[in-house]
Amino acid sequence: MQRRDVLAGIGSAGVLAGAGAVAVYGVPSPETLLEEDGERHDPLAVETVEARGSEAGEVLIPAQDQPTFIDLFGTWCPPCVEQMPELAIANERIGEQVLFISVTSEGVGENRSITEDELVDWWAEHDGNWLLGVDHNAEVTERYLDGGFPTAAVIDASGRLQWSDNGVHSADEIVATIEAETDAEETS
Repeated sequence: MQRRDVLAGIGSAGVLAGAGAVAVYGVPSPETLLEEDGERHDPLAVETVEARGSEAGEVLIPAQDQPTFIDLFGTWCPPCVEQMPELAIANERIGEQVLFISVTSEGVGENRSITEDELVDWWAEHDGNWLLGVDHNAEVTERYLDGGFPTAAVIDASGRLQWSDNGVHSADEIVATIEAETDAEETS
């Protein structure tokens, strides 16, 4: 069996497991992101990877001092590959105004579904040039996934989810959504 077939099988199992979690627990909504007393959940730490446009380290999602744009993706996901050029354009246009990050919840590391080197190679192959994160415990994915991959989400500077949607989006749509949500926040 070829390695790509094995990875596709593992990715499919992950999608089925994620779909089962959504079936049991439902899709997270803005209301589920709030604690019972109306406070937001604490930000989640996400490991960042040394790759083109990204440095190894850790970031908090959502960012504490600025809006956050998240792209939830999988390397096994053809629509995620299709989304990459539009993300690159959107990042060039608005990436300095928000925490702009792509996050995978795939098992990354030795003896996992992909190695970090394979993730970095995939990133370079698809012209990624912004912050790249790994959601090892799938907490960010659980909180923000909107039905399937890829999912895009915009979180305002106060930490409230303002928009999320799955599927491939144009750069114009991504930028317009980020601007609309951040402009609405500034006028509030």
